[in-house]
Amino acid sequence: MVKYFSCAGVLKNSWDQVSLAFWQRYPNPYSNHVLTEDIIFREVTPDNRLISRRLLTKTSRAPRWAEKFLPVHMARSAYIIEDSIVDPQQRTMTTLTWNITHARLMSVEERCLYTVNPDNNNWTEIKREAWISSSLYGLTRAIQEFGLARFKSSVTKTMKGFEYVLAKMQGETPSRTLAETATEKARETALAAKEKAKDLASQAHKKQYV
Repeated sequence: MVKYFSCAGVLKNSWDQVSLAFWQRYPNPYSNHVLTEDIIFREVTPDNRLISRRLLTKTSRAPRWAEKFLPVHMARSAYIIEDSIVDPQQRTMTTLTWNITHARLMSVEERCLYTVNPDNNNWTEIKREAWISSSLYGLTRAIQEFGLARFKSSVTKTMKGFEYVLAKMQGETPSRTLAETATEKARETALAAKEKAKDLASQAHKKQYV
């Protein structure tokens, strides 16, 4: 069983600007989890389309209950393959990404299509699709829900990151607001406290049977 998700968004910048920013979007304050990006393959086809494959390394904190299924070195990072096709004549860019680490636990495939917004030629429309699956028997639904929640959060950060990079390209001085920074720090603190509480509860439960 595969969980499907789709959404659409708009960047108020031209397709030319967005397709250029795509290659410059790391690093930005919303993508601190992206550690490295390496080009594996790149080719310009006879019809002037740019085809690329990149390998991205990201931090990927697995939920506590899932870490026992993963080697220690894999529970904290993930490798992502990103294929892309840029067609400057049709003014479209298509990307396909998928994880190659702990894919048995959870596989996330994403397809994005960047086109000129039909209502405003100076804007770019992004249509995004995702397929989330797991082959871990008995935990499939829980893992898919976890993956969907994480994916939605990632989409929000991706869009904010794009806006940040696009602003810099236009000579502006983008910065995260104090409210955004405080909110994210609060979420991180709350998540850490929640995980610690679970660990303490689990330890206390084990001691009852020792």
